[in-house]
Order: sequence, then structure tokens, then C-alpha cells
Amino acid sequence: MEAASTVEPQYNDCLDVVNKQGLTKLGIMSNQVWHDDPRRLVFMLSRYKFVSKMLSGKNKVAEVGCGDAFGSRIVLQEVKQLDVYDIDPIFVEDIKNRADAKWPLQTAIHNILTGPLPENYDAIYSLDVIEHIEKEVEQLYVNHIKQSLAPHGVAIIGAPTLESQGYASPQSKIGHVNCKSSPDFKKLFQQHFRHVFIFSMNDEVVHTGFYPMAHYAFALCCEPIN
Repeated sequence: MEAASTVEPQYNDCLDVVNKQGLTKLGIMSNQVWHDDPRRLVFMLSRYKFVSKMLSGKNKVAEVGCGDAFGSRIVLQEVKQLDVYDIDPIFVEDIKNRADAKWPLQTAIHNILTGPLPENYDAIYSLDVIEHIEKEVEQLYVNHIKQSLAPHGVAIIGAPTLESQGYASPQSKIGHVNCKSSPDFKKLFQQHFRHVFIFSMNDEVVHTGFYPMAHYAFALCCEPIN
């Protein structure tokens, strides 16, 4: 892409990036969202923004169930190291194909139900994963995340609420086998962490309002119980 100059010269920086690095590609999941329902991309990125601020300054962080990791760069802005894991080789390969040396993500295939992560982390976050895990094995998911944390580690788990499912898309409902109300969400993690704080979310807004009206919930979990 070549052009002599933009009308306002400060925007020539935009052309410089295009000429040097090309146009950024969406990941294979975020691409589908952008084509089908662009608003959902805003909601997804807002979830990563919340995580990034909660974990700001952490040294070694992991994401469990990263999908195409399109939003992970937002967290990487706030932490020193970010490793991302997903069960699906297609998504992991997509991340590697879009790798950018300026935003280094260590990427690997891992099924959190089969065991802890290969390393221990100061913090772990996992967004839109637990609702895809059958209730009968959810304890494995939580236990293996807990076992992957340092003694005073922090975990952030995000998921759509049970109350949201009346408004979920047909595609989402197929995979959502374990949505919970916020009180039950909190009870699950209180079995594994000394402190659990629940935040609600509607669209891109995070709040502490009335639980049954929330369409998404974050569990901020501190200090794993051995």
C-alpha cells in the first residue's frame, strides 16, 4: 500500500505501519465474530481489558483456553510474560501464523482436564472455558489451574451466567453445558481459594450489581488452598 501523504501529516504514521508490517489479520475466531456480530468483539476485548488491569504488574501469567488469542495482547501490555494454552491445534497454529515479535506470546497445546500446566505461574486467567466443561469434571479444571499457581497466586475465571442463556446464540448454546448463577460460581471456587470476589458484566460494562441481571461473571480467586 503506497500513498504520498495523508491529508493531515500526523497520520502518515498509519501508512508507515502498513508499509512496514502490513495490515493485521484477525484470528479465526475473532474473524467469525467480526463478520457475524461485530458488537461481540467489543465485549470480548473488554473482558481482556478487565483481566489486564487486575493482573497489572504480574511477572509470569498464563491463559488457559486462549482460542485464537486475539485479545491476549491486551493482557501482555500489563504483564511481563504471557504464555497461552489451548486444547485445539488449529487455534494454536493460527496464533503462531500471526505471531509478532513485538508482542511475544509463548503458545502451546494443552488440555487442562488432563493435568496442570507444565510450569507454575503468578497468575492464570481462563475466559469462556468452564461453561464448555461438563459439571462432572469441573473439579479437575479448577484443581489443575490451582496446581499451576504459585503459593500466593491469583486466578481469574470468566464465563457467561446461567441467566444469560435465554439470550445466547444457537452456536453458543451448543457448547454451553455448564453455565452457573453467580452465587454457585462463587461457591465452586471457594472450595479451592481463600478469597473469591465476583464481578458482574453486561456487554462491555463491569459492575457489582444485582447478580441475576448479569450476563457474564468473573471470579477473582486469591491464595490457593492446598
